[in-house]
Amino acid sequence: MKDQATTKTKVEAALAKIRPHLQADGGDVELIDVSNGTVKVKLTGACGGCPMAAMTLHRGVERVIKEQVPEVREVVEV
Repeated sequence: MKDQATTKTKVEAALAKIRPHLQADGGDVELIDVSNGTVKVKLTGACGGCPMAAMTLHRGVERVIKEQVPEVREVVEV
């Protein structure tokens, strides 16, 4: 349980690095859950309905999280 809390803290820190870029375009990202190497996020604002959301999630959000938190295996949108 403690490892999961530590991972969640690291993921939040990684998201804090990404947020300004998303917010500049009217969007944001919300952390929903971290469990067994899987991070669940929700893209909100302009990102929620954007046709480029999948690319933003995988090439932006997921890439930065995995770089900052190597124990994360995948990032999925819920």
